[in-house]
Amino acid sequence: MPASLLVFPRLFCVCLWAVGLAVSVAPAVADVSLPAIFSDHAVLQKSAHVPVWGRAEPGEKVTVTLGQAKAVATAGDGNRWEAVLDLSRSAPGPFNMVVQGTNTLTVSDVVVGEVWLASGQSNMEWPLVNTIDAGKEVAASANPLLRLFSVTKAEAAVPVKGYQGKWVVAGPQTVAGFSAVGYYFGKFLQQGLKAPVGIVLSAWGGTPSETWTSKEALASDPEISAGAEKAEADLRTYSRRLREYLMGISDWQDTNQRKDRPFDGVPSGEDWQAASVPGKLGGAGAIWLRRTLQIPAEQAGRPLTITLGEGTSGIEQVFWNGKPVGSTSLEQAAKTRGNRVHTVPASQVTAGEAVVAIRLFHPFSDIATTANITVGNPPLAGDWKKKTEFELPPLSPDAKASIPASPGLEPWAWQAPAHLFNAMISPLIPYAIQGAIWYQGENNVPRAFQYRKAFPLLISDWRSKWGQGDFPFYFCQLANMNGKQSAPGDSNWAELREAQSRTLSLPNTGQAVLIDLGDANNIHPRNKSDVGSRLAFLALARTYGKSVPFSGPVYASMKIEGKNIRLTFDKTDGGLVAKPLPATYSLSTATNETAPLVPNSPKSKLEGFAICGADQQWAWADARIDGNQVVVWSDQVPAPVAVRYAWSNNPTCNLYNGACLPASPFRTDDFPITSQSARY
Repeated sequence: MPASLLVFPRLFCVCLWAVGLAVSVAPAVADVSLPAIFSDHAVLQKSAHVPVWGRAEPGEKVTVTLGQAKAVATAGDGNRWEAVLDLSRSAPGPFNMVVQGTNTLTVSDVVVGEVWLASGQSNMEWPLVNTIDAGKEVAASANPLLRLFSVTKAEAAVPVKGYQGKWVVAGPQTVAGFSAVGYYFGKFLQQGLKAPVGIVLSAWGGTPSETWTSKEALASDPEISAGAEKAEADLRTYSRRLREYLMGISDWQDTNQRKDRPFDGVPSGEDWQAASVPGKLGGAGAIWLRRTLQIPAEQAGRPLTITLGEGTSGIEQVFWNGKPVGSTSLEQAAKTRGNRVHTVPASQVTAGEAVVAIRLFHPFSDIATTANITVGNPPLAGDWKKKTEFELPPLSPDAKASIPASPGLEPWAWQAPAHLFNAMISPLIPYAIQGAIWYQGENNVPRAFQYRKAFPLLISDWRSKWGQGDFPFYFCQLANMNGKQSAPGDSNWAELREAQSRTLSLPNTGQAVLIDLGDANNIHPRNKSDVGSRLAFLALARTYGKSVPFSGPVYASMKIEGKNIRLTFDKTDGGLVAKPLPATYSLSTATNETAPLVPNSPKSKLEGFAICGADQQWAWADARIDGNQVVVWSDQVPAPVAVRYAWSNNPTCNLYNGACLPASPFRTDDFPITSQSARY
């Protein structure tokens, strides 16, 4: 056996041992070790029960000392030890935490204060550097009492112990890539408490709540369990289904003479026709697209991306000035989600005229693009040239019926049920925390009604696993998004917001309403400072007893009064207010694009209300404030039965309280909603 193979197993074991350890790169079995979260600059929760744990030889005695606090533990048969410090009376520090067994570890610059877990999907993950006034904020971010920890992204089919990450002290060199919501929440919380604050970030964009929930919790609900089992089976069997499809489609093409044909580079000649992209380009076969570009001098010598939007049919080969720069295989086309991106090497990008050509082939379907083709930036919509290389004849009914079934889009393991809980939440337990903040829901919008179960299930699951009781759990209601509706009606985003609001029935929960902070064309609005501050005020008021406003108006009850409906509200701090509407609304805070705002009820100071009669036909309503109540009516609805407020993806609405906090969207009816039957 070669010597290199003899050495490999030992090296492999060393690498596995190192994952998730903050101290000692390759410790011996007997050495005491700590997980990554017990590293220099850590924040420990000011609490009577603060677990510190790690690994050591079974039976080994381990002593943990932090200031005046001391605890002793003994490693069990599984090499794990856990000591519990009482830090309820501890000074803030900083301290050195000393962990002593057969070896001694010293974790420096540890402070005692308030620890919060920040989790969710991309709006929680969104970095500070990509927000409004980021440069100014980063430059002024130095704060030794604010510490940040990021859990490295990972997924796992079963709970794991190892993970990576490190604590950093807030400052210009550390905050730019950290969660903007987490940073601002920590900043405002630290200012309000005058105490150390630690934010532990564990977030991943594009994820449903079910991947953040443990397998045991998912299994406890028959409806959600069925969906989780289906999703896990889809992930487990996809490779086989894809392989069977590729073999089947190859045989089908041979049998029906639908194979692609050899070609000799980009066609020449002037017989190219005008083509509009996006749009249908032709029937089955092979079609070329071409466009001439002007490359500016500042782009020369830099790589350039060519992107075909999601939904492009068939497979493609991409050419730059006649040279191939990318292609998509049948396998890639079958399983790819999202855009197809090809890169022109920097050496081929020169200033002046350039020609991009794309060959598209499909054996049985029309060839079309459903999104713009982007070469660099911005997208190149509209005028292209096309040329048909060859067309395939129409399929017979038998041939069409025998087309192999597609395996579907490739499932992503990091979206699979419990996978992120297993790799990014479970390993943190039982690190002592004060509470959690959460920004997620976009990926659950198609199943908004089921989120009424899924979201409370996650909260209860985390609380059960941590064993700290009903710790505070504060979450963001989805911000406004997408275009304005010209008429009132259904909205799955509004249904998801309703599911979030219903979760407030759980003890010790709170909701930050963001209905006025979103963008029509940008799912990641750049104003994260107000998001963080609204979450921080929730915590300051609800967890720490500070006298600060933390909620906008919340619907309480309704009463029908002839042609009017009278609504009563709680949380009317300073009284109800009709905030003046701006002249425009935001399309994107990333580009500062706006559009004119057209009121739905131009005669009314209050916007955002809709009203209906027994026929459930909704009409925009006029409304006026009457003390801590709102009276709603419409000449089109003489016998009203129900009211909705801000019930659309991107509502025009302006009901606030005296603390300048927006009213939460609501409805007074219990009519069936669009997502009622959608299931995981």
